Amino acid sequence: MNPDITRERQNATFDVEKLTHILDGGNEKTKRRREIEAMVFSDPDFKEEDPNFLSRSERYDQAVKKSAQMILKLREYGIADPEEIYCYKNCVHPDRPEPFDLHLGMFLPTLLNQATPEQMDRFFMPAWNLEIIGTYAQTEMGHGTHLRGLETTATYDPATQEFVLNSPTVSSIKWWPGGLGKTSNHAIVLAQLYTQGNCHGLHAFIVPIRDLDTHVPLPGIVVGDIGPKFGFSEVDNGFLKLENVRIPRENMLMKFAKVEADGTYLKPPSAKLTYGTMVFIRSLIVGESARALSKSCTIAIRYSSVRHQSEIRPGDPEPQILDYQTQQYKLLPLLAMAYAFTFVGQYMRQTYHRISGDITEGDFSELPELHALSAGLKAFTTWATNSAIEVCRMSCGGHGYSRSSGLPDIYVEFTPTCTYEGENTVMMLQTARYLVKSYRQAQAGQQLSGIVSYLNDPKHQRVQPQPVAGRPTVVDINDLASLVEVFKQRAAILVELAAKSIQQELHHGKSQEDAWNNSAIDLVRASDAHCHYVVVKLFTDKLGEVSDTAIHSVLSTLALLYALHGITKNSGDFLQAGLLNVPQVLQISNRIKELLSQLRPNAVALVDAFDFHDKRLKSVLGRYDGNVYENLFEWARRSPLNSTEVHESFHKYLKPLRAKL
Repeated sequence: MNPDITRERQNATFDVEKLTHILDGGNEKTKRRREIEAMVFSDPDFKEEDPNFLSRSERYDQAVKKSAQMILKLREYGIADPEEIYCYKNCVHPDRPEPFDLHLGMFLPTLLNQATPEQMDRFFMPAWNLEIIGTYAQTEMGHGTHLRGLETTATYDPATQEFVLNSPTVSSIKWWPGGLGKTSNHAIVLAQLYTQGNCHGLHAFIVPIRDLDTHVPLPGIVVGDIGPKFGFSEVDNGFLKLENVRIPRENMLMKFAKVEADGTYLKPPSAKLTYGTMVFIRSLIVGESARALSKSCTIAIRYSSVRHQSEIRPGDPEPQILDYQTQQYKLLPLLAMAYAFTFVGQYMRQTYHRISGDITEGDFSELPELHALSAGLKAFTTWATNSAIEVCRMSCGGHGYSRSSGLPDIYVEFTPTCTYEGENTVMMLQTARYLVKSYRQAQAGQQLSGIVSYLNDPKHQRVQPQPVAGRPTVVDINDLASLVEVFKQRAAILVELAAKSIQQELHHGKSQEDAWNNSAIDLVRASDAHCHYVVVKLFTDKLGEVSDTAIHSVLSTLALLYALHGITKNSGDFLQAGLLNVPQVLQISNRIKELLSQLRPNAVALVDAFDFHDKRLKSVLGRYDGNVYENLFEWARRSPLNSTEVHESFHKYLKPLRAKL
């Protein structure tokens, strides 16, 4: 054990184990997670070659092999709880995507949510037993987030009681679905439904794409892998072109909308019903943001505690780089953000489970709010995390650039979350649509409930720009309740500004659509401020559940740092709205420096509480024992380029070159 990291752990002012229980959602959860980790990490069947030293095809091959083993083991151990399956999977493929992701994460849940009992009988057990391996084919080459623009067609033929599926244009080719290229033999295809001459919009169809025995593509199916990407090397993201592919009428998912034998279309009871899966995945992504950020912080902070560099005072030993205030300023606000996002992830999961119970009973009243919240928080947390991972990498200096650090992998596997399941700017605009609608309802005298109820607050009804002196600011920068209030007011003001911008555009004779587009920058800012308020509020609310005084104290410091750092990064908004004055902003900068010093002794303990096993962290720089250098050397020696002392290129090119010069 590295002596620096040992000393850091001795400095902790709280019980790390107890904090781990809070992050996991209880000590039983921690215990069970560790049992699952031990099961996977001690299993020789999951031993793998370091993917960094493999080709793309070898990485895919290794991932399929491990996924197949994983399915067998899950059955053998009787692990059926979705959260436990998710945990097991994240140990087998340490927070990396894998070829069965869409089968487990989209194909099976969509069947559960949208299939009729007869369809469940036909498709679910074969899919559960992997006779059917499915993917979810929604995105096309020409359209992603804008679902109404999807061009794939499913036309009902009453003569044969079949749907005929087609990709009518190049841009309509399904593009990107994971597992589609080589792994899946079925796809849930989203297509525009045509029957009796009318288009009824997007519906989901179960389409066989490969022969169940030979795995050869079926007639009319053109399918394959889309080629190398920034990351996701283990996954066969694919393309699918449909050429007059016929499927039985019963292959349309008909739990809600139906097409009868004669082609009559029956509408679903609520257009919002299919939102369920989407909201669920977005809630998961918020949790993934927290995890990717926690891992990055763990690596950067542990490494910063064992790396010594330069000197603060001439003649003194080289200090740990975590002793530099600039390094603390880079990393500790990100650590606070990791905690904030972890608690937001917990909240989203709980809210989803609570509301999905209501939805099952036919109560959709809370769905619009959950949809808006999951869209906004998905964008807010992924954007912030995406930038933060890169800050962590750069804070590790040159070694952060080595794949051995684990940070390049975390970045390339995480960054697509900003695009998939809804491109982030579009997500923010969806949230804004809900906020503006709620604002207008409040203006019309309606009482709002839920997280947007602050738009009812009379003191926000008419925000006039006025000299700062005209509005006394009573913000206590050390009081979280006061800071939650100031974030809330900023959100209310920015929502109002966006709504007024639209009104102004309309007033100038613009159409609704143009008024919306011309106000889009303000709308995204309003959504961002709303999400920021929600995160600060949820972090603060979480403190109320923490009874251990030492943990409460350190979490309060993190929450304060998160809130104050958020103010300094957006100080223009707070100053412009007269919510804070210049002396207060300066005071906040000084307070942040104090908070960094307070958190410094607990930095390593706070990342230890995330409890990432070394085999899951996969980082030479972030190892628990802190023995970075010897392991970095060992890792480098395993590089395939070192398999021979003299590379063949020397004999092929360099030696002949000498003779020619």
